[in-house]
Amino acid sequence: MQLFVNDLTVIDFSYLCPERGMVGESWIVDIILDGSLNEQSMVLDFGRVKKQIKRIIDSAVDHKLAVPAEHEYTQVSHHEDGNSYWVDFMRPNNRSIHLFCPADAFAFIDAQQVTMASITDYLRAVIKRELPDNVQGLELQLRAEEIPGAFYHYTHGLKKHDGNCQRIAHGHRSRIYIALNDQRDTTLEQFWATTWQDIYLGSEEDIVAFDVLQLSEHSQQLSPSTHVAYSYTADQGLFELLVPTAENYTIPTDSTVECIATYLAQKIKHEQPDASVKVTGFEGVGKGAIGYA
Repeated sequence: MQLFVNDLTVIDFSYLCPERGMVGESWIVDIILDGSLNEQSMVLDFGRVKKQIKRIIDSAVDHKLAVPAEHEYTQVSHHEDGNSYWVDFMRPNNRSIHLFCPADAFAFIDAQQVTMASITDYLRAVIKRELPDNVQGLELQLRAEEIPGAFYHYTHGLKKHDGNCQRIAHGHRSRIYIALNDQRDTTLEQFWATTWQDIYLGSEEDIVAFDVLQLSEHSQQLSPSTHVAYSYTADQGLFELLVPTAENYTIPTDSTVECIATYLAQKIKHEQPDASVKVTGFEGVGKGAIGYA
């Protein structure tokens, strides 16, 4: 007997890619459980699937940075406090990425690359440990939202958030709608989607000088001419990031979706002052904010 739940959850996270850098993603999770009926004549109660398995998935990957632990660029070291890691992703040509974060900010994937397949294997192993004995089979399907228009991948961190959004390197795959005088402008949508493709969206107030960072041995020779340094302390601990300048875009506010939509609306309004501007920005799948100018 098989039990299925489509759209069980959406995992919003980022991952390290040798070519693209830090990539924000939003993947929808479908699940099929294969097993015998229990004393309730069920494979597993739907309520338990939606709560327990969703919780397992969210705690394993959601709002984390997925690190390809077996890639040659990946260097991981532990802080002496035992609660934080340095992760250095040694891409060549001044494109290396460096982080110092609490351990819960990372998902270490035993693979050379982070893909839907490697994340599926990782999640399957985590979930199987907590399934009841009558469930013998588990099938996971990860899929991206079908977006007919423009979209972009972004990574950010929200230090003022009291949940996992405070982690400095988590992200989303997000569509974008821009309307001028109540008419969608697909050219502008594509322009901003291209501008922010695989981008880190940082806040000006989180930029710091290099000499205040707890730099690892792999990042001590970097320069402000090639990288931007971010650092902040949130409820979960100290978060630090060095990101290549070419893959960074700094805005003057926090990088909540509300602020992103407002920033874009105001910037477009500045360039087209005679138009009324409406920007619908998404944060992953099915949620977001609308900014006007």
